[in-house]
Amino acid sequence: QPRLTESGGGLVQPGGSLRLSCTAPGHTFHYYVIGWFRQAPGKEREGVACINGNGDKTNYSDSVKGRFTISRDNAKNTVELQMNSLKPEDSGIYYCAALVDLGGLRLRVEEYDTWGQGTRVTVSS
Repeated sequence: QPRLTESGGGLVQPGGSLRLSCTAPGHTFHYYVIGWFRQAPGKEREGVACINGNGDKTNYSDSVKGRFTISRDNAKNTVELQMNSLKPEDSGIYYCAALVDLGGLRLRVEEYDTWGQGTRVTVSS
C-alpha cells in the first residue's frame, strides 16, 4: 500500500483558489485510484474527487463539479486537486486516499483502504 502525504492546505478568502498535493513514494503508484475526501467539524467524511490509475478518468461530487480539478503525474507520484471559486462550506480537513484500480471510480469512503494524515483548508474572510 502506498504511504500518502497531503500538502497545500491553508487559509483563503471566499472566491480564492488553493492547490492540494498528494504524494506517495514507490513505483506502483499508477496501480491505484486516488481520491480526495474532506471532513468538516461535526460532519461525516465525504468524497470530493477521484482519478483512475492512468489519469484518463475522473469523478467529482456535485458540490465541487466545475470548480475543482483533479489531475495526476505518475512520473512524480503526485495527484493534485486544484480548487477554484472556494466557498466557506469547502472548509475542512482534506484527505487523499488510495485503492487498487480494478476499474471502479467511486467516491465511497469505505472502499478506500489507505489514507493520508490530511491537510486543513479554511475558507473565510
